[in-house]
Amino acid sequence: MAGKGISGGSSKNLMEYKGYFGNVEFDNDAGVFHGEVINMHDVVTFRGTSVEELRQELIDSVEDYLEFCAQRGEEPDKPFSGKFVVRVEPELHRKVYLRAKRLGTSINQVVREALRRELT
Repeated sequence: MAGKGISGGSSKNLMEYKGYFGNVEFDNDAGVFHGEVINMHDVVTFRGTSVEELRQELIDSVEDYLEFCAQRGEEPDKPFSGKFVVRVEPELHRKVYLRAKRLGTSINQVVREALRRELT
């Protein structure tokens, strides 16, 4: 639902709003959907009995979280920082280093390009 600022994720159990991804499950016994924003350290949950209600609850929960952070003068937990540590075996590390040297670029750039090729 682009008009409401929400879109589906690549997984059928993900919903997205403002870069925050909610993982959704259905509780058949209770007859409700429930979800949790999964790409942050703080805990933000939402629930609903229909898909539309669930979408709105995700929006409301994220907006409540952002407002709460603003009231406290705190930065909200960002969905992704753009940084992560990857541990690889020494031989692969050497190969990445040598490729970067050969190309006259950084290890970060070589890894970034490899990830883009793999994931797009």
